[in-house]
Amino acid sequence: MTVLYENPLASPVDLEGFRLEGDGATSYPLGRLRLESVRPADDGQDANVVLWCPEEFPPDIAVEWDFRPIREPGLCILFFHAKGRHGEDLFELRPRTGPYEQYHHGDLDTYHVSYFRRRWPAERAFHTCNLRKSYGFHLVAQGADPIPDVADADGPYRLRLTVRQGEITFAINDLVSFGWHDEHPLPGGKLGFRQMAPLIGEYANLRVSQL
Repeated sequence: MTVLYENPLASPVDLEGFRLEGDGATSYPLGRLRLESVRPADDGQDANVVLWCPEEFPPDIAVEWDFRPIREPGLCILFFHAKGRHGEDLFELRPRTGPYEQYHHGDLDTYHVSYFRRRWPAERAFHTCNLRKSYGFHLVAQGADPIPDVADADGPYRLRLTVRQGEITFAINDLVSFGWHDEHPLPGGKLGFRQMAPLIGEYANLRVSQL
């Protein structure tokens, strides 16, 4: 594998060029990126945030990062292979402000894996990771989420997403959650971290390698 991009996400300097959509705040109290919304969860979708990495990545990659949940309820998503529906750079599209519909029924195509799903009672009762493909809201794969609730979390947890010739696999601490083959894979693009309020999460050691 060839490392394409590495970022410790340890200070404001590391976020130069990143784009935050929605009303969110970033901090580094423990030398790791802490992401949270500054709006109350009662604001619904308007309270959610997305933080985009500025790099453009090819189709066959491995994405690795450290994650630790700090406050729940909420939900985390990784968008990847995000581009405009006609191949445009994601940052050239009309502005987005956080509501989920802008991402799955907007002017972009993307995959999105949701993990640490703790926003609603059903999600807290039965923990899964979901893979969806957009445009649209197509649930294409689902698997178990082994990350404990915040009270028992002893992270960070190492998350790894791989995409190779349309084969998508997601693992947490080397435990595979799901795999799925896309017969019509997306051609690469940007990746971004999404959170549903009021969750607070910490991220570190982002690495993207070409497969």
